Amino acid sequence: MKHGSTQYGGIELGGTKVVCAIGSGPDDIRALERLPTEDPDATLDAIAAWFSHATAADAPVRAVGLSAFGPIETRRDRPGFGRLLATPKPGWSGSDLVGPLRAALGVPIGLETDVVGAALAEGRWGAARDVGSFVYLTIGTGIGGGAVAGGRPIPGVPHAEMGHQSVARQPDDDFAGVCPYHGDCLEGLASGPAIRARWGAPGETLRDERLAAAVDLEARYLADGLRTIVYVLAPARVVVGGGVASLPGLLPRLRARLRETLAGYPGVAEHRDDDFVRPVALGGLAGVLGGFIVAEQAATSAPAGVSPTPPAGS
Repeated sequence: MKHGSTQYGGIELGGTKVVCAIGSGPDDIRALERLPTEDPDATLDAIAAWFSHATAADAPVRAVGLSAFGPIETRRDRPGFGRLLATPKPGWSGSDLVGPLRAALGVPIGLETDVVGAALAEGRWGAARDVGSFVYLTIGTGIGGGAVAGGRPIPGVPHAEMGHQSVARQPDDDFAGVCPYHGDCLEGLASGPAIRARWGAPGETLRDERLAAAVDLEARYLADGLRTIVYVLAPARVVVGGGVASLPGLLPRLRARLRETLAGYPGVAEHRDDDFVRPVALGGLAGVLGGFIVAEQAATSAPAGVSPTPPAGS
């Protein structure tokens, strides 16, 4: 594909790895790199070094968009903009992510959570490109969600934490949960670490009856959480991603269980359609592709929490 004249930088900062890219969309990725997430200084230095090297061999980027794990202060009008809040990742609470990158790269730095970045990408190029409002839910090391309406993420204080909602405990389940803050919230009961702690092994290694039991329990907790999200935000679609979402049989069971828990209310046809809960279309690149959109936002100086209208033909 012929490259466009404008290129952006995208960063997905995760708890174990960082994905960096230069380009403008899924069909225009001009450079891509994966780096380990180490301590804050080492990680940010490695990101800056990669961009400096990559852009030295090509045109400079107009801006860089960072999609980062959280919780993080995403409001540009706050003194703590760009700093992580009380994250469970050791050594990262309070770290400034935006300032060092802006100083090192000398371009505008846009910021969203990793789930919002992925949501924006799925909305422009992926599984939600044909709907006006949707929720993206990632189920992996943690559980997080981002809501998008009219091509714009719904802002918050500082952002949504859908994985930390309370869910009804399933009968005969006495598992305490793994969330260090709430114990048995949705993330504490249904994230990847919860599966490992509950079953004594990662979800992807479970087989036969143990896999079937794990999938059924996952579907029940996730459907309970999604019921609240569906009733509060009324999305036209739910897009699910993350490693846990790829467990064999989980998506069909989640769809069926969500229909059961909605119990026919309010009775709209969309909730009965398998297309209402759809898997990601962009795979593991959604977060870094969302970084391109966040960078575009930063380059055009959009207000905090507002993503620009996609260019014609995107």
